Amino acid sequence: MLSPGHFLQTLETMRLAFSLLTLIFLFALISCSDDDPTFSCDDQAVISDSELDTAPRDAVTIQSLEIDGNCLKIRFSASGCDGDSWQVRLLGSELVMESFPPQRGMLLSLDNDELCEAVITREMTFDITSTEVDGPSIWLNFIDTDQRILYEYE
Repeated sequence: MLSPGHFLQTLETMRLAFSLLTLIFLFALISCSDDDPTFSCDDQAVISDSELDTAPRDAVTIQSLEIDGNCLKIRFSASGCDGDSWQVRLLGSELVMESFPPQRGMLLSLDNDELCEAVITREMTFDITSTEVDGPSIWLNFIDTDQRILYEYE
């Protein structure tokens, strides 16, 4: 049989253990929140005239452009079987056109060896911090299309 003192000591130990487990659970819950602002893009935009000049330019249609933080989300389509073998890169010109805001030519480069007639639509994100210049924003003008988007940064 437990003495009253031993019973109170056991009860206090259980309360302490419960409090500790509650704190660990809350910490784990907070650290696994979906509100984490760090978002990783699929790939990185490359600013290089030499790569831009030699890049594959298979037919691609840009459906939409959207900026989320420093990531440019591009929805695009091209002919193919399933798009799994596509090599897609976002390239930019080193030349920056002086205007307000400045402008840079960009290319969504597609290397597509698929010989099917289906139209496949994909979406990719690219880190576009490499496109930044002095000032708070830049127009990204897509070569061979009428697509452009204003990238605002600080």
